[in-house]
Amino acid sequence: MRIAVLKERASGEERVAATPETVKKFIALGADLAIEAGAGSGASISDQAFVDAGASVGSAADACKDADIVLGIQAPDPVLLAGAKPGAWVAATFDPFRNGDLVQSYAKQGLEALSMEFMPRITRAQSMDVLSSQSNLAGYKAVIASADAYGRAFPMMMTAAGTVQAAKVFVMGVGVAGLQAIATAKRLGAQVSATDVRSATKEQIQSLGAKPIFVESVEGIEGEGSGGYATEMSEEYQKAQAELVSEHIAKQDIVITTALIPGRDAPRLISDAQIASMKDGSVIFDLAVSQGGNVEGSRPDTPVQKHGVTIIGFSNTAGHLAADASALFARNLYNFLSAFWDTEAGKPVLDEEIGDAVRLTQGGKIVNERLLG
Repeated sequence: MRIAVLKERASGEERVAATPETVKKFIALGADLAIEAGAGSGASISDQAFVDAGASVGSAADACKDADIVLGIQAPDPVLLAGAKPGAWVAATFDPFRNGDLVQSYAKQGLEALSMEFMPRITRAQSMDVLSSQSNLAGYKAVIASADAYGRAFPMMMTAAGTVQAAKVFVMGVGVAGLQAIATAKRLGAQVSATDVRSATKEQIQSLGAKPIFVESVEGIEGEGSGGYATEMSEEYQKAQAELVSEHIAKQDIVITTALIPGRDAPRLISDAQIASMKDGSVIFDLAVSQGGNVEGSRPDTPVQKHGVTIIGFSNTAGHLAADASALFARNLYNFLSAFWDTEAGKPVLDEEIGDAVRLTQGGKIVNERLLG
């Protein structure tokens, strides 16, 4: 069983899909690991560290030659995988709803694409969930980047020269990223509030010491979709939410938006008029900027100044913490494959529940129901 790991080609992508820790664990299962030279440089992992862990290091072609499994952060161009075995598995993120041509090319080449974003949100798959592990770091980074752009202190400070008031931070969307953003902002001493369309998150917000901001006038809307994701709300709810947010946002120093629905453009949460209501020097961090953005006028990796407000957002937020993000992503991949490792066969054998959920292509065809429906 040969497992290959390539250097990521996407612009600005510094993460790597394996670490010396996971290399050793895969070798203990009986696999051979082949790493492309320089694959870990962006995550502060040297080629020698991989060699010391037991992997071979060489060119991309050498790494992929006769590979049974290829691991990636973002799915590699199938041209790079020409030397892999027929039917080789590729476990990575594919963004399959927006990258249909890529998925089709994997099918055409006879590769078995395993989309880590499609990992079902069930208890036994939690340790395999790359969206959660990367979102957790993204929520942290959003606060740190916002604090840097804000230009003022976060905590209240009592000094002989007077008092510095605590920054007011408002988090919109309380999933994994939002909860980490709340916790980080609280640790930095900010006055934190948060909102979400799912009523069940109110207790979570309060448990972190933040103030929940919820629409109370519209009844019967829970907002809980499948897999723990939020659903799109009715026009009535959206109108009520917009009014509440408009009133609250004008008083905030920093706003962090985190709303994403898989397979769809990010919902618009903040309009130009709402930005104009904020104080000069305020900051908005749009965590959904790579999928169209929650904030009107936001641009990936390019700070925007509007009405005296700085709007920022990264196309790959977790990638700005490449070392930790790689470590978590690599563990997710190891947890995924090792959970199905058949000792006698010397390879992983996926079951239906998780295998059918993540498998996009097989036998030269697209097979995932979510893409065929």
